[in-house]
Amino acid sequence: MEFKSIAVFCGSKTGNNQLYMEHATALGSLLAHKNILLIYGGGNKGIMGAVANAVLEHKGNVIGIIPEVLLGWEQQHEGLSELIVVENMHIRKRMMYEKCDAAIILPGGFGTLDELFEMLTWNQLSIHDKPIYMINTGGFYDSLFDHMKKMVQENFLYGSLSDAFTVVNEPHEIFASV
Repeated sequence: MEFKSIAVFCGSKTGNNQLYMEHATALGSLLAHKNILLIYGGGNKGIMGAVANAVLEHKGNVIGIIPEVLLGWEQQHEGLSELIVVENMHIRKRMMYEKCDAAIILPGGFGTLDELFEMLTWNQLSIHDKPIYMINTGGFYDSLFDHMKKMVQENFLYGSLSDAFTVVNEPHEIFASV
C-alpha cells in the first residue's frame, strides 16, 4: 500500500530518552523523502515539533491541525505548508483521521494515548479502516502492550492485536512492511 498522507500522533514534550527525538527526526525525513504529506497536531514543541521540522527541512509538506485551546500551550508552528485552527480536540482528531491514509504513533502522554485509542476504536467499529503503526522506541510501549494482551486474555477485545496495529522498533521498518 502506498501512502499519500500519514497522521503522526506523539508528545509535545521531548521525554527523557534522546532516542525519542532521533526517531521523530528520522520519521520526518523518511516522510519527506517518500513525498508523504504529514498530518499532525500543529505544535512546534517536543517530538511533535521535531517530526514537522524534519519534514520541512527535507522540503516535504506538512498540515498542522490545532485546536484554539492549544495555540499557546503547544506553540503553533509558523512555518507549515498549512495550519488549520479548529474549535476543539474532537474536531482536530476527526480531521486528522479523515485526511490521512494511515497513522503512526510515537512516544507521548495522555493526548497521544487518547488519539491512539480513539483511532483503534474507530477502526474496530468500522468508522475508519486505516493502518496504525506504533513505533516502540526504546521499549516505550512495552507495558501498554502487556496490558493489551491482558485485555485479550480476559476476553474484552474484538479481534486480535495483530489486526489492530503493527509494532515496529525503528521508523524505517514501517515502510519496509508496506
